[in-house]
Amino acid sequence: MSEHVSSRTSPLSRPGTRIPLPVTLTALTALTVLTMLAILATALPSSAAASTTAGRHTAKPTVVLVHGAFADASSWNKVVARLQEDGYPVIAPANPLRDLAGDSAYLSSVVSSIDGPVILVGHSYGGAVITNAATGHPNVKALVFVAAFAPEEAESALDLTGRFPGSRLPTSLITREYPLPGGGTGTDAYITPAAFRAAFAADLPARDTALMAATQRPAALAALGSPSAAPAWKTIPSWYLVAGADQAIPPAAQRFMAKRAGARTSEVREASHVIMISRPDATAAVITAAARAIR
Repeated sequence: MSEHVSSRTSPLSRPGTRIPLPVTLTALTALTVLTMLAILATALPSSAAASTTAGRHTAKPTVVLVHGAFADASSWNKVVARLQEDGYPVIAPANPLRDLAGDSAYLSSVVSSIDGPVILVGHSYGGAVITNAATGHPNVKALVFVAAFAPEEAESALDLTGRFPGSRLPTSLITREYPLPGGGTGTDAYITPAAFRAAFAADLPARDTALMAATQRPAALAALGSPSAAPAWKTIPSWYLVAGADQAIPPAAQRFMAKRAGARTSEVREASHVIMISRPDATAAVITAAARAIR
C-alpha cells in the first residue's frame, strides 16, 4: 500500500535533502521529449500545408504534344528537348489517325492518366483532336494550336482546308485501301514523295524531307473528313502559332481559326507547315507562354 506524503514532510521540502541523480535526469529527459513532441505536433500540420501549397504554385504543367497527319510523335523531338530543359514534364503520344472520335477518345484516356494541370498542344489534324479530347477534363488549362485545325462543331479538317485557297494537299495525295477490323475497307491518304517537300516542309533540307516522306504516317480519309463535336476552345484559353508560308493549311485559314477561337496569336512568316521542326524555339516559346499564363 502506498503512503501519502504531504508537502510538509516531502523530501523536497527538507533543507539539504539530495535527490538521486538518475531520477533527476530521467525526469528532465521525459519533460524535454514531451515538450518537443508538443512543438512538433503544432508545427507539422502547418508546415505540411505550406509545403503542399508551395508545390501547387511551383509545379509545372504536363505538356501533351499531339502530332497530325503524315507525321509521327518524333516530329516534336526538338520541342520536347527544349521543354524538358526548362523542367516541363512532356508526353508525345502516337495519334492513331483513324477517325476523329476514336482518336480524341484515345487522347482523352491519356489525359485521364495525368495528375495535375495539362497543356494540350496539337499540330495540323492534331488540333482537331485536342479540340475534342479536352472536353470533360478540368485539368486541361490551355490549348495550343501549332499550324493546326481548330474546328467549330460539325466542321472537319477537309472542310476548313477547302474553304481557303492555297493548299497543295488536294493535288498531292495518293490513297491506299486498308482492311477495317469489323469488315470492309478504309482509305488512307499519303503525300506523294515528289510533292512532299513543297506541300509539307519547304523550309527543311531535301535530304530530311526525303526521309520524312518515306516514313510518313498516313491518315484515314475518315479522320480528315470527320465532323467535330463541340469545341473545347470555347471554354479553355487558347494560343495559336501561325505558319506564314504553310502550303498544307493556308495561313488565311489559320488566322481565321485563331481569331474565331479568341486565341493569343503569333506568326512566323517564312515557316512551313512543320513549324515545330523548322522553328522549334518559336514553338516552345508559345507553349511556355501558355504555361506561364495559367500558373
